[in-house]
Amino acid sequence: MNQTETQKRTALLPMIICCALFFILGYITWANGALIPFVRLAFNLQTDLQAFFVLSASYIAYFFLALPSSWILDKIGFKNGIVLSLFLIVAGALIILPAATQLNYILFLLAIFVQASGMALLQTAVNPYLSIIGPIDSAARRISIVGIFNKTAGIIVPFVLGSILLKDYDSISAKVKELKIGAEHDALLEELSNRLHGPYIGVGVGVAILALIVFFVKMPEVDVNKEEINIDETAKKKNSIFDFPHLFLGALAIFFCVAVEVMAGDIIGTYGRLLSLPPFFIKYGTAFTLGCMLIGYFIGIATIPRFISQQFALRICTVVGITFTVISVFTSGFTSYIFVALLGIANALLWPAIFPLGINGLGRFTKTGSGIMIMGIAGGAIWPLIYGYLKDSLGIDFQHAFLYAMLPAYFYLLYFAIKGHKVGLNLK
Repeated sequence: MNQTETQKRTALLPMIICCALFFILGYITWANGALIPFVRLAFNLQTDLQAFFVLSASYIAYFFLALPSSWILDKIGFKNGIVLSLFLIVAGALIILPAATQLNYILFLLAIFVQASGMALLQTAVNPYLSIIGPIDSAARRISIVGIFNKTAGIIVPFVLGSILLKDYDSISAKVKELKIGAEHDALLEELSNRLHGPYIGVGVGVAILALIVFFVKMPEVDVNKEEINIDETAKKKNSIFDFPHLFLGALAIFFCVAVEVMAGDIIGTYGRLLSLPPFFIKYGTAFTLGCMLIGYFIGIATIPRFISQQFALRICTVVGITFTVISVFTSGFTSYIFVALLGIANALLWPAIFPLGINGLGRFTKTGSGIMIMGIAGGAIWPLIYGYLKDSLGIDFQHAFLYAMLPAYFYLLYFAIKGHKVGLNLK
């Protein structure tokens, strides 16, 4: 049996575990879509801007944890890093329980941040691990498979959490508004917030079981330093990560990439509510957007690089994103809502195209560069707040506020697709 066949055999169990890990990442990340309308009601928040801090607490963790995660993994290894990340997710799920009981929104946001810290460490660990556990020539196939699990989880979670957390949303919302502050009002909010207990106890137990499986199952440990055999000639002449301007332009592109993903995937429920659509579309909006992302993902698998390059795909996606955004703003009702969901198709290929362009040619600086790129995920923390500020504080119509938030992001991504990814690399 040759080495490749051996690798394929030894990679099977880790591959199954990686699929489970990416499912968890997708499930918890896209749970935010269902949480936004829920927390506004359960915690009696006055504006959408306050509810959008759920997204900020989640995505800002990537900014603070991406580079420290690389240091942690160097010290304890990939397998132990995965186990640690999973127990951080469990800790966050457990903190949510007293936050719900006490109706303490600050504690709830802290719980979301702790969970996201675990996910930041998990992202930093599992992505390179996934690439190395098998033959390098089949890495793209492995990434495609786990990506499908990730997006599928994102489609499922709005239906699971929506049916539990947002059950009878309209009638309860109306009753909360009618009741004066007092015992009956507080009892209704307490009953509503207690709906969080079941889902997050389930998440805690499920993730803890997976952590124990990872800990006790024999998984191949990898050394990424041994993988760096061929160092780019250009990178050999560089003395610092700051000698690669295209990397930082790429990190900013990831910032805007995640910003538009979150705007289309997590804000769509709020958008549907403001369009006065039926509760079904408020509860399950994230699933519609992620379903469109899944379609875009399969399009990318079929076309890149056989028919189009990563750079050209990025240009097409940004132009489509701009077009769909404009249509969503200058239409109304269900048509407007549909074009927000269709942004999932435009957004699906942004990350796969941006990330390799951003770390292109880094050589021995690739690991540090990857951490810097991951920091760009913080775009998901900032952009919803900007949208909420435009809408709630400046009084701009919610559709025009959406336009003002989305267009600058897409125009920067178009710049990166055309020119930004070549800065400092002497590429034509």
